Amino acid sequence: MATAASQIILHPVVSQGLKFGSTTLGRDKTYRAIQYFARFFSWYLLNKGDKVDAARWNALKSHLGIARKLLRLGKPVEHLQSALRASLASGPAVEQILTVSRQLAYFGYLSYDALVWANAIKFLNLNSETANKVAKTSNRLWLAGILFSLVNGVLKTVRLAQERKRLDVGTSYGEKDISAEHQREARLSSVKASVSLFLFQRIDKDSWDAFKRARFATRQQFIIDILDVWLPATGAGLVNLSEGTLGIFGLITSILGIQAQWKAVNGK
Repeated sequence: MATAASQIILHPVVSQGLKFGSTTLGRDKTYRAIQYFARFFSWYLLNKGDKVDAARWNALKSHLGIARKLLRLGKPVEHLQSALRASLASGPAVEQILTVSRQLAYFGYLSYDALVWANAIKFLNLNSETANKVAKTSNRLWLAGILFSLVNGVLKTVRLAQERKRLDVGTSYGEKDISAEHQREARLSSVKASVSLFLFQRIDKDSWDAFKRARFATRQQFIIDILDVWLPATGAGLVNLSEGTLGIFGLITSILGIQAQWKAVNGK
């Protein structure tokens, strides 16, 4: 019995899970997944007429939302730093502007979100009109950040596809084709500079695998953005999707975020 228990407790998956949970981002993504599942499930129960259980799941959703706001209190400064780094990085000017704009929008969103949290825990006593205005501004800035990210993702995807076509021209080189190989390496260096958030540490013969990973990351971020955009759009009153739909969208993007963070922490 003791041996079986030790095998379970010391199992590599358990150790990886603890390593994942020890990161703030890992905990936040997990709480987010539970929060949005609770949002969907409370809507589902309410539609069935089960008001008591729906209230329990709705309370879980609300308290997890407040807890996640607490975890994000220091995030505005991180986004300011990211905006500064993006402004100093090399790359296509339009993509650079969009990246900086996205980070600044998230800075504003999370700053207002901190006020929402402070009001929710009664540290601040905002009247209902001011509280609604702060929450709506927070959602609008969140929406702006996602829209900047979406446009940037589209431009980056198109550019990477065009660069891939150029890099595909000529795959074998002889002694007389050294200059062509040098041109190809120069193009790879240009790609590395322009998409430094995703691409590889060095250019070598395995760079195509890194290029594919960068393209995958760009596409996955686009999927996350295209689903998440409806959350602040609804919060800002621009659209009116149901709680169940928003819960499903948030759950899907949370799972994608968990997968990405798991790979970042555990390497697989």
